[in-house]
Amino acid sequence: MSAVKEDQQIAILGFGNPVRADDGVGVYVAQQLLEVFEKNEQIEVFDMGTAAFEVLFRLKGRDKIILVDAVINAEEPVGSIFKLPAEAVEAEVEDDPMVFLHGLKWHQALSYARKMLQEDYPKEVEVYLIAIEDTRFNVGMSEVAKQAADRVVDLLKKELLTSSEVTS
Repeated sequence: MSAVKEDQQIAILGFGNPVRADDGVGVYVAQQLLEVFEKNEQIEVFDMGTAAFEVLFRLKGRDKIILVDAVINAEEPVGSIFKLPAEAVEAEVEDDPMVFLHGLKWHQALSYARKMLQEDYPKEVEVYLIAIEDTRFNVGMSEVAKQAADRVVDLLKKELLTSSEVTS
């Protein structure tokens, strides 16, 4: 478990589409953590929805980034949680100059950010993925997805609030 250092700047980015059933788990996690860290000067939480391109602008000046999103077809039971370093899910940078005009996923945005920011790219990037299967048009998540999202909220609170050095 990593403790937050006094001068460390952390961003938590929750991705997903809350009107596509369980795909909204990352947004749900961000919404739950917004209140927890609203007065914390070191940790900022962003409800990113489906705006992956904005990842590029949220990374500069951060020491650590934590992304939370859904993963479908994970070959694990719905509600399974995966914690990965960003390198495990980063997409290859494409040289197509039109790529930004199309749907850019956050894992692609990370690879572009690494290329663009170079030494300013955060030293630590973690990704929490929650296995889902229901992405139908539906407001609200299944109970199993919500329980997994709540476990991620608890994991992040425990990890980031265990240090007495965290500014409140």
